Amino acid sequence: MKIVVTGGAGFIGSHVVDGLLEAGHRVIVVDALSSGARDNLPQATEIHPIDIVDREAIVALFEKERPDAVCHQAAQISVSRSIREPRFDAEVNCIGLLNVLDAAVHGGCRRVVFASTGGLCGEVTTPAPETAPTSPASPYGISKWVGERYLDFYAREHDLTAVALRYANVYGPRQNPHGEAGVVAIFCRQLLAGERVTIHGDGRHVRDYVYGPDVARANVLALTADVPTLPAGTLTTLNIGTGCGTDVSRLESIIRSQVGAVLAADGTPPALAQPEHGPPRQGDLRSNLLDASLAERVLGWTPCTSLEDGLRTTVAWFAARRA
Repeated sequence: MKIVVTGGAGFIGSHVVDGLLEAGHRVIVVDALSSGARDNLPQATEIHPIDIVDREAIVALFEKERPDAVCHQAAQISVSRSIREPRFDAEVNCIGLLNVLDAAVHGGCRRVVFASTGGLCGEVTTPAPETAPTSPASPYGISKWVGERYLDFYAREHDLTAVALRYANVYGPRQNPHGEAGVVAIFCRQLLAGERVTIHGDGRHVRDYVYGPDVARANVLALTADVPTLPAGTLTTLNIGTGCGTDVSRLESIIRSQVGAVLAADGTPPALAQPEHGPPRQGDLRSNLLDASLAERVLGWTPCTSLEDGLRTTVAWFAARRA
């Protein structure tokens, strides 16, 4: 298959590209490189530095390439920024998606996989299924919910096979440690640099942490699986998570222990300052967990990487790039 991956030089997108290339597909990456990096991709990867808000450019590319499928990972991902700049969030996450969907239709693309969010179900203390009532608490969540509605319309109107993957909190190698998104990456960078970690709030915010390459595997299955449970003309929504909750204080403790082991192995005294607590971030949910059993039934997908193993690999990746 010929597959376009928007945001393909980013954290999750680059792992999707790896999985597709390994499976023998031709991949075309669309990425404005505002937060993604060419270094995340194999050297020979075809990259088009197009911003998804540029409708003419994205439509022209699809009309030229005529891809079989598109994996839409490009997005504004910061909850905090969406609260400060809701218009910018909507331009990227709503208008950008519409541009990609229009391009897919013009280019004869038959399958669309969309990166949504598990935060749509709001505050939940037990793993929530896809049928749980949606209650997005931030403009970011609202824009992803609107994106699913647009995707459903385009699927029905143009007979597309459409899949929305609702991610839990994704972490892993290549995650951007700068800015406001990606608490695992931020903790890794700060602890390896000998900085004091700041935990926003009381440290009891619970999340479902899922490993990036596991999420990428779900995307590859959704893009390439030839199964009757993904019929054309409908939207299939699937949760991608582990169903296991970890609070921020426990997460920091695991990362601290693994960073200490890395520093000790390097001969550096692991004198790691205890975390400090700051005010909670606006828009953060107290607890969010996903039931991903439907993804197992539809795609045969289950998470393969434990939190401890995934964090160990992630810490090692950041440690190797400390310089």
